[in-house]
Amino acid sequence: MKDIQIDPRGPRFGAFFQLAFSVAALIVGANAGGIAIMAVLLVLFIPGAIIGPQATLQGWVFRTFVRPRLDPPAETESFRPPRFAQQMGLAFSILAVASGLASFETGFFIFTGFVTFASFLNSVFDLCLGCEIYLLFKRVTTRTA
Repeated sequence: MKDIQIDPRGPRFGAFFQLAFSVAALIVGANAGGIAIMAVLLVLFIPGAIIGPQATLQGWVFRTFVRPRLDPPAETESFRPPRFAQQMGLAFSILAVASGLASFETGFFIFTGFVTFASFLNSVFDLCLGCEIYLLFKRVTTRTA
Protein backbone atom coordinates (compact mmCIF):
# COMPACT_ATOMS: atom_id res chain seq x y z
CA MET A 1 0.00 0.00 0.00
CA LYS A 2 1.23 3.45 -0.90
CA ASP A 3 2.50 5.46 2.08
CA ILE A 4 -0.06 8.26 2.12
CA GLN A 5 1.18 11.48 3.68
CA ILE A 6 -1.19 13.49 5.86
CA ASP A 7 -1.24 16.85 7.60
CA PRO A 8 -0.26 15.96 11.20
CA ARG A 9 -2.64 18.61 12.53
CA GLY A 10 -5.63 16.58 11.28
CA PRO A 11 -5.34 13.68 13.75
CA ARG A 12 -4.74 16.15 16.58
CA PHE A 13 -7.94 17.96 15.60
CA GLY A 14 -9.73 14.61 15.50
CA ALA A 15 -8.52 13.84 19.01
CA PHE A 16 -10.62 16.76 20.28
CA PHE A 17 -13.74 14.94 18.99
CA GLN A 18 -12.63 11.74 20.70
CA LEU A 19 -11.88 13.60 23.91
CA ALA A 20 -15.31 15.25 23.93
CA PHE A 21 -17.13 11.94 23.38
CA SER A 22 -15.10 10.01 25.95
CA VAL A 23 -15.42 12.72 28.62
CA ALA A 24 -19.17 12.84 27.99
CA ALA A 25 -19.33 9.05 28.40
CA LEU A 26 -17.43 9.26 31.69
CA ILE A 27 -19.77 11.97 32.96
CA VAL A 28 -22.92 10.10 31.91
CA GLY A 29 -21.59 6.86 33.37
CA ALA A 30 -21.81 3.15 32.69
CA ASN A 31 -25.49 3.20 31.81
CA ALA A 32 -27.36 3.15 28.51
CA GLY A 33 -26.41 6.77 27.77
CA GLY A 34 -22.69 6.34 28.41
CA ILE A 35 -22.62 3.09 26.48
CA ALA A 36 -24.41 4.77 23.55
CA ILE A 37 -21.88 7.63 23.54
CA MET A 38 -18.99 5.17 23.49
CA ALA A 39 -20.75 3.20 20.74
CA VAL A 40 -20.88 6.36 18.61
CA LEU A 41 -17.17 6.92 19.27
CA LEU A 42 -16.50 3.29 18.36
CA VAL A 43 -18.22 3.87 14.99
CA LEU A 44 -16.17 7.05 14.45
CA PHE A 45 -12.96 5.03 14.99
CA ILE A 46 -13.79 2.35 12.37
CA PRO A 47 -12.80 4.20 9.15
CA GLY A 48 -9.64 5.50 10.82
CA ALA A 49 -8.71 2.01 12.00
CA ILE A 50 -9.25 0.44 8.57
CA ILE A 51 -8.11 3.16 6.14
CA GLY A 52 -6.47 5.87 8.23
CA PRO A 53 -7.39 9.09 10.01
CA GLN A 54 -7.92 10.83 6.68
CA ALA A 55 -11.06 8.67 6.20
CA THR A 56 -12.80 9.67 9.45
CA LEU A 57 -15.62 12.15 9.89
CA GLN A 58 -13.23 14.24 11.97
CA GLY A 59 -10.71 14.15 9.11
CA TRP A 60 -13.36 15.37 6.68
CA VAL A 61 -14.32 18.24 9.01
CA PHE A 62 -10.64 19.17 9.33
CA ARG A 63 -10.01 19.06 5.55
CA THR A 64 -13.22 20.89 4.67
CA PHE A 65 -13.51 23.61 7.31
CA VAL A 66 -10.23 23.97 9.23
CA ARG A 67 -7.37 23.15 6.84
CA PRO A 68 -8.31 25.80 4.22
CA ARG A 69 -7.88 28.47 6.90
CA LEU A 70 -4.38 27.34 7.91
CA ASP A 71 -0.97 27.75 6.37
CA PRO A 72 0.41 24.64 4.68
CA PRO A 73 1.92 22.17 7.16
CA ALA A 74 5.64 22.52 7.81
CA GLU A 75 5.89 18.78 7.16
CA THR A 76 3.63 15.82 6.55
CA GLU A 77 3.63 12.38 8.15
CA SER A 78 2.75 8.86 7.18
CA PHE A 79 -0.82 7.81 7.86
CA ARG A 80 0.40 4.52 9.38
CA PRO A 81 1.17 5.58 12.99
CA PRO A 82 -2.11 7.54 13.34
CA ARG A 83 -4.00 4.60 11.79
CA PHE A 84 -2.49 2.33 14.46
CA ALA A 85 -3.59 4.85 17.09
CA GLN A 86 -7.11 4.69 15.63
CA GLN A 87 -6.96 0.89 15.88
CA MET A 88 -6.02 1.16 19.54
CA GLY A 89 -8.85 3.64 20.12
CA LEU A 90 -11.24 1.26 18.41
CA ALA A 91 -10.08 -1.65 20.56
CA PHE A 92 -10.47 0.29 23.81
CA SER A 93 -13.88 1.60 22.69
CA ILE A 94 -15.02 -1.95 21.92
CA LEU A 95 -13.83 -3.03 25.37
CA ALA A 96 -15.62 -0.09 27.00
CA VAL A 97 -18.91 -0.82 25.21
CA ALA A 98 -18.63 -4.57 25.88
CA SER A 99 -17.90 -3.88 29.57
CA GLY A 100 -20.89 -1.57 29.81
CA LEU A 101 -23.17 -4.09 28.11
CA ALA A 102 -21.92 -6.80 30.49
CA SER A 103 -22.68 -4.51 33.48
CA PHE A 104 -18.95 -4.45 34.30
CA GLU A 105 -18.92 -0.79 35.31
CA THR A 106 -15.28 -0.77 36.41
CA GLY A 107 -14.20 -2.03 32.98
CA PHE A 108 -16.35 0.61 31.27
CA PHE A 109 -14.66 3.38 33.25
CA ILE A 110 -11.14 1.94 32.84
CA PHE A 111 -11.38 1.51 29.06
CA THR A 112 -13.19 4.80 28.52
CA GLY A 113 -10.54 6.41 30.75
CA PHE A 114 -7.78 5.03 28.50
CA VAL A 115 -9.46 6.59 25.46
CA THR A 116 -9.89 9.86 27.36
CA PHE A 117 -6.27 9.94 28.52
CA ALA A 118 -4.83 9.18 25.07
CA SER A 119 -7.16 11.70 23.39
CA PHE A 120 -6.24 14.34 25.97
CA LEU A 121 -2.51 13.85 25.41
CA ASN A 122 -2.91 14.05 21.64
CA SER A 123 -5.31 17.00 21.50
CA VAL A 124 -3.65 19.12 24.19
CA PHE A 125 0.03 18.17 24.06
CA ASP A 126 0.33 16.74 20.51
CA LEU A 127 1.55 13.46 22.01
CA CYS A 128 0.00 10.51 20.20
CA LEU A 129 0.44 7.43 22.41
CA GLY A 130 -0.67 5.03 19.69
CA CYS A 131 1.78 6.62 17.24
CA GLU A 132 4.61 6.30 19.75
CA ILE A 133 3.77 2.63 20.39
CA TYR A 134 3.68 2.01 16.63
CA LEU A 135 7.09 3.65 16.13
CA LEU A 136 8.59 1.76 19.09
CA PHE A 137 7.28 -1.52 17.66
CA LYS A 138 8.76 -0.66 14.24
CA ARG A 139 12.16 0.14 15.79
CA VAL A 140 12.19 -3.10 17.73
CA THR A 141 11.11 -5.27 14.80
CA THR A 142 13.01 -3.66 11.93
CA ARG A 143 16.39 -5.12 11.08
CA THR A 144 19.22 -2.81 10.15
CA ALA A 145 21.28 -3.45 7.02
